[in-house]
This record gives sequence, structure tokens and C-alpha cells, in this order.
Amino acid sequence: MEHANQFYIGGEWVAPLSSSTRELIDPATELAFALCARGTAEDVDRAAKAARAAFESFSSTSITERIEVLQNIDAAFRKREREIAEIVTQQMGMTISLSSSALLDWCKAHTAATIDILKDFQFVERRGTTTILKEPVGVLGLITPWNWPIGQIFTKILPAIATGCTMVLKPAEATPLDAIILAEIFDAAGVPAGVFNLVNGEGPIVGDAISRHPEIDAVSFTGSTRAGILITKAAADTVKRVVHELGGKSANILLNDADFASAIPAAIDNCFFINGQACDAGTRLLVSCERYDEAVALAIQAANAYVVGSPSDPKTTLGPVANAAQYDRVQQMIQAGIDEGATLACGGLGRPNGVNRGYFVRPTVFTDVTAEMSISRDEIFGPVLSVMMYDDLDDAVRIANDSCYGLAAHITGNDVDSISMLYRKLRVGSVYLNSPDWDAYAPYGGFKQSGNGREGGAHAFNEFLELKAVLGDVSFNAGDRKSTGH
Repeated sequence: MEHANQFYIGGEWVAPLSSSTRELIDPATELAFALCARGTAEDVDRAAKAARAAFESFSSTSITERIEVLQNIDAAFRKREREIAEIVTQQMGMTISLSSSALLDWCKAHTAATIDILKDFQFVERRGTTTILKEPVGVLGLITPWNWPIGQIFTKILPAIATGCTMVLKPAEATPLDAIILAEIFDAAGVPAGVFNLVNGEGPIVGDAISRHPEIDAVSFTGSTRAGILITKAAADTVKRVVHELGGKSANILLNDADFASAIPAAIDNCFFINGQACDAGTRLLVSCERYDEAVALAIQAANAYVVGSPSDPKTTLGPVANAAQYDRVQQMIQAGIDEGATLACGGLGRPNGVNRGYFVRPTVFTDVTAEMSISRDEIFGPVLSVMMYDDLDDAVRIANDSCYGLAAHITGNDVDSISMLYRKLRVGSVYLNSPDWDAYAPYGGFKQSGNGREGGAHAFNEFLELKAVLGDVSFNAGDRKSTGH
């Protein structure tokens, strides 16, 4: 890749200030396939200053101008779709059937939703005798994960542009190549110099520098709770805003009136999405004692139906986890489930039969899982499902809420009163009823240690805006929503 050893700063491709590189490993083969530059704090400083220099002019642009920027990005993105899908699959093992469909659709749908919201977004409001201005917070530091790489980048860059902010992006160190393509897309789309800046590198170096930099006004981070805590601490000295989307251990509650023949395969699909590496996946399947045995039999059948293989093969339904460290983590968690007394219903330790290379995990289902077990409490991030038993709906709520996380929950059933009771009592940021499609207008984020703030829809705009109250009956055009008050 032409720009793998460069950074995009101030509208130009520039050489890093260090010769350090990272070897990228294909998780399906365990072979290196690319080298990518690793940045330093000095590279972040260059990028932050470029973003600051661009902020004054870009923050003053009109809604019409920003919509044009977003439309140009969308047009340029559509010309590179297949290339992006293939590089995501090679970098982190996402099946090509997923990277070439849902992942790309996510980016395009969120772009369309952002444009639609921006057309009517009120940057100026009147309350009593006070005029309230919503102004861009400034320069953003965006730190994104490897499990949904360019998709998570889009959910951050779109509201950033819509609100008139400029930005410095650090993608996950294991998945930088789709972000490099995105920088090329921004360049082709004519995005003003300095609005978007890209510095690749390690979290403890580049991510830390972004979190601490005095020219960066807010950080938006998606990743582990552990890393989110470190970012918050690093950002504290400059009192910058930090928006988090962190870990999850979501419950999937099946009501007795659900159609188990369809609900159980859907639950397995949900847990094994992105090869088991979705933070809002329903990894704890809660089933009543009356239908528990039936659910277990169907879960085993559905898990065993997965086709494990090369993620570039369209027939593959389960690819590898993203890297060696993640593979080791999943193996340790499976061993913990065995050691702590859960019943291994299918799958288990080691690679699937016939696979001798790559970070492939056997599709695994545990039963007889109780709340104190590690596989019930800790985020595994692999194709491992824990099936748990509840006595009644109050017990299901208790089990679901018995977690340090609160990102999401899933409910499948037909009784409206039961569903309503459940979603009102669940302490989570999102509740998915009967496996709906995702919604680009919905706010996304969590309670408790799953983070703070929201991505998606109009709520994402508010994370990147500051409020200014102008008190008094002044002669001010409160109808001028076409600017941010500049």
C-alpha cells in the first residue's frame, strides 16, 4: 500500500518522525503481509496543530457546505468499497460476506442519516429570553477499535464533520490500512486541509499523546474498559471531554412464548457476529427452566452448523479471531469455564478439526453457567456462548443486570407486557427486541463500565458541541440555524 509508511497531516502525506514500523499479521494464516509506520508523540503534535489551524475556518462553515463535504466523501467512498472490504478481511479476519455487505452498508447508512439530521439540526435555540448557541467543541482525538474498523471510524468522523470540528484519528494498531484508504478518500473528496489528520501507532504512545495533548479538546474512544480508564486519566490534566464506548457482557433473554426454532439460531448468530467479537453481542443466553433443555439442544445444533474457514471464502460463516493475543485470551476463558464447573456442550479448546494454522476458535457453547463464573462475568470476545437458566422474569432481570457492564440487552418473545417490563428494568444503553436491524438514527452507548456518551443519530452531534448561553432580550437572529454562531 502506497501510504502505509506515511501519515496524513494538514492535507498532505508526510513521513513519520520515527522509522519504527509494525508488522501486520493475517489472522487466517499467521503470516505477515504488510508493514505500517508507527507514530510518536511528536507526530501527534504535528497533527493536532494542523487540526487547530484548520478549526477556525471549518467551524465557521455553513450546514450547506458541510453537507457537500459529506456527500463528496460518500461518493469517493463508493469507488473504493471492494478494496476496503478485502483489506478489512485480511487485517482482522472478518468474513468477506460481512465486510462486503453489512460493514459497507453501515458506513453508507450512517452517512445518509448524518446528512438527513444535519439538514434540520438546530444550532441556535431560544429559551425564554436566552439564546442558546451550539458551537463545535474544537479539535477531536478519535481512537477506534479493530473489531469493526472503518465502521467505527465513520460513526466518529461523520458527526465531527457535521458539527464543524476538526480531528486527529488513531485507528487500532492492528487495523490501520482501511483508515489509510479513508484518508485517501478524504483527499480525493477535497476535504479542506487539516480537517482530517491520521497518525497510526500504538495506544500507549499515540493514543496517550492524543489524550494528553493540550490542543485536543475532546477524545472519542471505542475499545476496552481498561484502555478507556487509562485515556480518561491521561485526559484529566487538560480537563478535556472524553466520550467512551467500552466493553459489554450483554444478556439475551428468551421468553417462553418465543419461537425457539428461529430464536436460538438467531441468538447464536448474534453471539458469533464478527467471529464473536462484537461488544454488544448477546453472549449470555437466558432461558427459563421450563424450556432450558430444548434451548440447549437447539443451540448445539446451530453452533455446529457454522462453517469455519478462510474469511476470504464467501461460504465461510466463522473466521478467525483478530490476533494471537485474542486467541490466547479466548482459550484461557474456555479453560476457565471448564475449571469453574460449566458444562461444555460443544466446541472447546484448540482449533476446529482440520485447521492447523490461523487464530480459529471452535464454535463453543457452555451450559449450566452460573453468575459467579468468569465466562458469565468477563467479556470473552470470541465465539463462546453461555446458556443460563432463570426462574421467572424478575430473576431474568436480576441476572441480566448483575454485571459491571451495561452496553446492551436482547429480548425475544411476543408478550408485550413482559417485554415492556423487561426493557424498562434493564440497566443498559440499547435493548434489541426480536432481533431488529440496526438503526443509524439510534443513539449507541452504555451504562456503568460500558462507557459514557452516545454515538449515532442526533445524540452524536451533541457530544461534539459546546453550549453557549446568551442571556437577555438581545436583537439576535435565533432563526439562523445555518451556522454554529460564528
